[in-house]
Amino acid sequence: MTTDDPIARAASDVVGLFTRHAGAWDQVRGPEVRQEGGWLARFSALLPTGGRVLDLGCGTGRPLGAWLLDQGFGVTGVDASAPAVDLARARLPGGEWICADMRSLDLGRTFDGLLAWDSLFHLTAADQADLFAVLGAHARPGAALMFTSGPTAGVAMGEFGGDPLHHASLSPDDYRARLAAEGFEVVAFTPEDPDCGGHTVWLAQRRLG
Repeated sequence: MTTDDPIARAASDVVGLFTRHAGAWDQVRGPEVRQEGGWLARFSALLPTGGRVLDLGCGTGRPLGAWLLDQGFGVTGVDASAPAVDLARARLPGGEWICADMRSLDLGRTFDGLLAWDSLFHLTAADQADLFAVLGAHARPGAALMFTSGPTAGVAMGEFGGDPLHHASLSPDDYRARLAAEGFEVVAFTPEDPDCGGHTVWLAQRRLG
């Protein structure tokens, strides 16, 4: 692809889009956990009491980060949109909110759970493939991992605030292989879950040894 390719431009502008439209996205998303509640319950059931969760692409911290805090978990949220992180810090001082790009993240510590809900799939396929090493570097033995993807390999374009919004996905077999390479076993995989607004959801757990 070249810089004249609209898909490449949209992919490179994901951080810019969510920086420009952080407030609008926060209003659209709202404060309440909705269709993702069932998956959050399954994810949290794999966590130890009071466990620490790394939320990649946390946005403004709500509703997922806020829900996890309310359940008694520690939350470290990471997002490359500074306005979104500022909102999270103001609203949810009980969490740790870091403005950083998940693709180059190196916190030097590990977590009981990792979450990339509606965030990983905004990266290019190549960046997603590389991100699994980042996930592995931040996961403790037994850590839970939940993320959303597309149902098949490819690119899908959306729109927000009048700007094109990039989505991409690896194939299910590729995700499985990359999870396995980092020591994760798939607990559940539901493509286009009708009970979750058509989200394709992965839940995995890192092997203990």
